[in-house]
Amino acid sequence: MAGPHPAGTVIALAAGAAAVLYLVAVTVDRRPWPVARTACWLLGWGCLAGALTGPLAASHMDLHAHMAGHLLLGMVAPLALALARPVTLLLRVLPVGAVRRVSRVLRTGPVHVLTDPFVATGLNVAGTWLLYRTGLLMAAAHSPGLHLLVSVHVLLTGWLATAAVLALEPLPHRRGVVARAVALAAGMAAHDVLAKSLYAAPPTGFSGAAAGAQLMYNGGTVVHLAVAALLWRQWYVSRGAVRAATVPA
Repeated sequence: MAGPHPAGTVIALAAGAAAVLYLVAVTVDRRPWPVARTACWLLGWGCLAGALTGPLAASHMDLHAHMAGHLLLGMVAPLALALARPVTLLLRVLPVGAVRRVSRVLRTGPVHVLTDPFVATGLNVAGTWLLYRTGLLMAAAHSPGLHLLVSVHVLLTGWLATAAVLALEPLPHRRGVVARAVALAAGMAAHDVLAKSLYAAPPTGFSGAAAGAQLMYNGGTVVHLAVAALLWRQWYVSRGAVRAATVPA
């Protein structure tokens, strides 16, 4: 059994720094900030650290252990980080001039494209398929540098896709709930098909392939259903607000 990748230590240190910066921002902000969002932020980076530095990171050639780490890194952590709303917090604590500059960046074309739920979900799905249906998984298992790049990609694309579907941050461009639900359904279908393909034709050289594929399917379904429930709640609340606004006083 090999030890954790050195890349995991690098990312864990970065996760600790991100957690501290968020806590500093919450402290600086004089307005109340929901404790649940802070907890989600810490949970998200804790999942990342656990996936890359704990026991799950020690068995590089065990697909079941790898998939547990992948679910933490690519699905659970992104959901928690999206729920923490770091962009909203940033805009609350920055001075007015800096807020205007950040707002201009958020209105740019590249940000508009990348935060589209179909684009963000497509990037996440394409990266996951590339990782598991090519030789990239085996290469990353033996290269700390490549493992670092893959881990960052998995986290960022998962975070981007989840944030684009939930649309919790104050972005100027936002698709409706129906479009975001369609993007989520498409991503869930692609994830399930990939899990089934791994079960039928697992990557060579890895142990625990069947258990890993099953974990990917079942664990991914749980996280996707959690995102769907949050999306449904958004729709329900928005419909309730519309009905309340149309009721005569």
